[in-house]
Amino acid sequence: MSLHGRLAIVAAWLAAPSLAEAAPLGPAQMFASAAIPQKLIMIGIVAAIVVSVVVSTAKLSAGSRLAGGSAFVSGLRLGGPIAGLLGGAYGGLAMAMGLANVGNPPTLKVLAPGFAEIATVVALGFLAGAVAVVLNWAIVARIDHEVLRG
Repeated sequence: MSLHGRLAIVAAWLAAPSLAEAAPLGPAQMFASAAIPQKLIMIGIVAAIVVSVVVSTAKLSAGSRLAGGSAFVSGLRLGGPIAGLLGGAYGGLAMAMGLANVGNPPTLKVLAPGFAEIATVVALGFLAGAVAVVLNWAIVARIDHEVLRG
């Protein structure tokens, strides 16, 4: 083997760590690698969305009875996005503190899961708010219908 061939092999061996491909990052892998507070915030927001759908379904199918439940849905309209933004801010703060404490600056590939966590928490918060707005409109329309009919 020529000297150029050997040098090419050594260069490829030295460059191998920088050429390594990480496994694709999906929602399950992102959630699994998230910090415990981020996981709790994500689970809490998803649970709030599910509860609001259940409460609204029960309220809309209650016939002429207009029993409670709309306060939760109404509160989620603003609370969901706030929870998402606070969760995203917490993730960003944790990421910034981690970056400040590391010697060599990490690559974007290393930081990507953290950015994905932040984006997911914020998106879940806005999704919760959007679902709550739509459900609240349905509840208000149902109440208006019952009041005008009665």
